[in-house]
Amino acid sequence: METPHVAVIIVSYNGLPIVQQCLPTVAQTKWENLQIVFVDNHSSDDSVGWVREHFPNIQILSNPDNWLFSRANNEAIRQTECDYVALLNNDVAVSDDWLEPLVKRAESSSRIAVLQPKILQFHRRSHFEYAGASGGFLDQLGYPLARGRIFEHTEEDVGQYDTSIGIDWASGAAMLLRRSALDDVGLLDEFFELHMEEIDLCWRLRRAGYKIEVVPESKVFHIGGATLSRTSHRKLYYNIRNNILMLYKNLPPVQFRAVFFQRVILDYSIGLAWLLTGKWRQSLAVLRGYLDAHKMKHHYSPPINAAALPSYRGRILLDYLLLRHRHFSDLPIKRLKNTPSSGNIQ
Repeated sequence: METPHVAVIIVSYNGLPIVQQCLPTVAQTKWENLQIVFVDNHSSDDSVGWVREHFPNIQILSNPDNWLFSRANNEAIRQTECDYVALLNNDVAVSDDWLEPLVKRAESSSRIAVLQPKILQFHRRSHFEYAGASGGFLDQLGYPLARGRIFEHTEEDVGQYDTSIGIDWASGAAMLLRRSALDDVGLLDEFFELHMEEIDLCWRLRRAGYKIEVVPESKVFHIGGATLSRTSHRKLYYNIRNNILMLYKNLPPVQFRAVFFQRVILDYSIGLAWLLTGKWRQSLAVLRGYLDAHKMKHHYSPPINAAALPSYRGRILLDYLLLRHRHFSDLPIKRLKNTPSSGNIQ
């Protein structure tokens, strides 16, 4: 049987120091039929020259401008012919055997469209990393959470989330995608530009009947914050805007209106709190995110049916603030719906 062809795509913009740190680990990946594509978003730091000199076997795509995450990845995907596409952030380091468990699981069922490895912190490898941890979920209001990370709190990895289970979303920092599934539902939403685009893609795939899973046997290590820091008001703007657009795209109108009403109350309350504490940039980012989401809604048609709703049927913001839940395992198991697992949320 022929080994599946995997194309690993890494998008970078003025990230030479982290590319020098992480790309050599990707180049050591043990996989027979492997293509590595380095996509440069018009950097000015000679990233392309360094990659060309040190890794002549890596394919380089140089974009004429900074196409950001969605468009740059999409263009690279369109230029590859493969069975699977692996998206890696340029600040992700991998072990040499990270890919095999993902492909092995993908090959077990044609309905599995996306697989995520366990994502640990690069500088503190005993702890889960913010971007995906051990598999992502959405609560009923569309707020993301993950096994090993709730909002800013990341857990120590002691094997508590080593079960492979179905999830709502996989992190764009490190994910394996079935190419035929992308041909079926489309690529990353280029209107999103940055942030939430992988969650939206996973939701669209789930609505089409595909599965998203995490395979903790595979591990990668993420530096994080290479594009925008987690405290950046610009990052907050994209997260708010794109999250509201994602809900509009994937929830039937009646459910969207119910969720939107609750989100306005919660998000604007947080924005007001930021304003009262002098964080006016963050407060303005919330307002701009909502206004721009409203302006962009005309690009989309909401779905008719309610297939593939978020799996966590609670409100994670209230769980976090009022009940002080900091660990995924603290959450009530009865609230986790629609996701195949071994019978628990761990």
